[in-house]
Amino acid sequence: MLNKAREADGTTAAAPGHRRGPLVPAALLLSVLLVGGCAQPAEGTASGEERSRPSAPAAAGAASATAEGATQPSGASEGRSAGCSTNDTDQSVPTRSPADLKWMTYQTDLLPASPTAGPLKVEGPVWSCFARTPLGGVLALHAIWAKMGGSDWRTVTEKQIARGPGRDQLVAERGKLPVSDKTGAPGSDGTFLGFRFLTASKDQVTATILVRTADGRYGALTASAVWEDGDWKLRPTLTGSLSESITSVSGTDGFVLWGAGSGTASGS
Repeated sequence: MLNKAREADGTTAAAPGHRRGPLVPAALLLSVLLVGGCAQPAEGTASGEERSRPSAPAAAGAASATAEGATQPSGASEGRSAGCSTNDTDQSVPTRSPADLKWMTYQTDLLPASPTAGPLKVEGPVWSCFARTPLGGVLALHAIWAKMGGSDWRTVTEKQIARGPGRDQLVAERGKLPVSDKTGAPGSDGTFLGFRFLTASKDQVTATILVRTADGRYGALTASAVWEDGDWKLRPTLTGSLSESITSVSGTDGFVLWGAGSGTASGS
């Protein structure tokens, strides 16, 4: 998750402890942010207890966003792909890990998933068919992020990055950077730990994703997804960055933590 970040780094430095949006997955950039010395790390390190994945669903602080009250009986809406139907009625912002959480594997990354919120379809690197809910949106952000550092990035960009000048810029800049697929045991390079919503509706979500590096440090990146063509798509910034910010943090306070789930399943 964290290897060869220097070669893939397309960000510009900002204030200490903060970096502007990356062109590559969070896990790759966090090694530059937290290990490579390109920004000031947060004070303190995680304790041994904090370094283990949560053993049960847990909420850390209340979510700060509110979802739209409108509901949708099912996900069989106009624009959805054949065979993709989800229950989109729960528009509440999650304050705990979903009861049906599962972990799926992509290269060295362990990614949160849900049999009800998505992804319900796995076609190579393209994991799709997410519920049109805040939970579905944040799960989609994880699934899309993890594919943008390796050789699958063009396929995922075509299918799962929102159209517009931001995508055009991302393709132009990302094409200049080296490609490196990751090998090793799942979770060996770091872990996606949790999330915090900033905004949430049926058409757009913005969330901060919490990541822990292999050496126990924490980083947080903020990214947005929009509902487009019947599914969630990651929306890059106008400069082509995948995230709106990336910072080092001291721990898990204020984040909803993913639970242990029911085991791992291969997704690629």
